[in-house]
Amino acid sequence: MQDGGNVEKSGAPPKRRFKNYLLDRPFQLKYTGMVVAVTMVVAAVLGYVAYDFSKGQTEAMTAQMAMQEDLPPEVANDLEGYAEREDRKVLYGILAGILILALTLGFTGIIVTHKVVGPAYKMKLLLNEVASGKLKLAGRLRKGDELQELFEAFANMVESLRETQKREVTELDDAIAKAKQAGVPDDALAELRGVRDRMLAALD
Repeated sequence: MQDGGNVEKSGAPPKRRFKNYLLDRPFQLKYTGMVVAVTMVVAAVLGYVAYDFSKGQTEAMTAQMAMQEDLPPEVANDLEGYAEREDRKVLYGILAGILILALTLGFTGIIVTHKVVGPAYKMKLLLNEVASGKLKLAGRLRKGDELQELFEAFANMVESLRETQKREVTELDDAIAKAKQAGVPDDALAELRGVRDRMLAALD
């Protein structure tokens, strides 16, 4: 059964691809996009403040040099050019930092949301199986996944339903045996046996 990569199985673990982390693409991309967008806005504001401070230092140095009449023009030009290059380095550093931060947060957001969406996806599949009559819990959540307590509650519910159905199958077997001993024809018990077989199949 497909489980979105959230079930521990025996043997070597399957190779995981990045697309396997996007089990609920709209939700995960929306949540991650919101986090990245807010962070980039804050980082851009802080970056602007840092760049504006660097530019202010450059302007102050330029004004100070202009007041020194004995400073050779070529030295003033060299210092001014150096200051401008440093300003550009600050600007490029800020832009690179924002880009790296956005990529890192985007990747982290997909991983984090996967730990929620993965278990939810797994439980959705199991709920569909229970709704179809199958009372068997295939696999568990991985260590580190979220919704562990919710999954355990669901697992306990399924196990309780299994135990109840097992008792009902046993009671039905006893009823069929007693009816047969009482002389009820086999063809009259065929429908009861069919119900018993379907109930037992749900436990496999």
